[in-house]
Amino acid sequence: MEAMSAPLQAPGAASATILVVDDEPYIADLLSAGLRFEGFGVEVASTAEEALATTARCEPDLVLLDVMLPDLDGTELCRRLRERGSAVPVVFVTARDATEDKVAGLALGDDYITKPFSLSEVVARVRAVLRRARPNGEGSPPGVLTYADVVVDVRAHEAWRQDRLLELTPTEFKLLEFLVENARRVVSKSEILDAVWDYELDREPTIVETYISYLRKKVDEMEPPLIHTVRGVGYCFRLPRA
Repeated sequence: MEAMSAPLQAPGAASATILVVDDEPYIADLLSAGLRFEGFGVEVASTAEEALATTARCEPDLVLLDVMLPDLDGTELCRRLRERGSAVPVVFVTARDATEDKVAGLALGDDYITKPFSLSEVVARVRAVLRRARPNGEGSPPGVLTYADVVVDVRAHEAWRQDRLLELTPTEFKLLEFLVENARRVVSKSEILDAVWDYELDREPTIVETYISYLRKKVDEMEPPLIHTVRGVGYCFRLPRA
């Protein structure tokens, strides 16, 4: 399972708050660090009682919930949240991998991940559940895109990495917006051309390479690099693989 360190965020950046409920300190710390690195706010609870109190206090956008807690089964905790009227999405993270456990968990929650897990898979599942729950994105206001430590405010036409405003041309901004919208997915040069450049222009594939190079000099000036070339396919905006 992968470990990550937390990044700085751009001023005013908004993100979803994830409540991690797990009584194993190592797992809770790993999930918390990984989620914060991806730009999420994180709350942590080690018992069901603490989780109930935290959900009442901070109203998280999603709960990552271990099934085996010291004071109450995670599925029962999920039932109590629903009985209280909470519609917060719940993703179970548990060592129980029997089919009947998965069926029971999915009947109550929104997703089910078994231990040991890949941290990148957990983040991807969290993003997918949040997209279903909030079509505008992972708790961000409409028009604000986030990935890792990058924030793109489409309405203000501003982009940040860490605490630094990126000085981008209109085309560079549109390219970054497209890459962040499609984070973790490999996009081809033709897809980028269609999304970023007008059909009326005499477009050459080499223009994509040129502007990717321009954007790298500004976005990937800070570590870690996020714009990756997938030879023979296209480009992917993602964190480096461990």
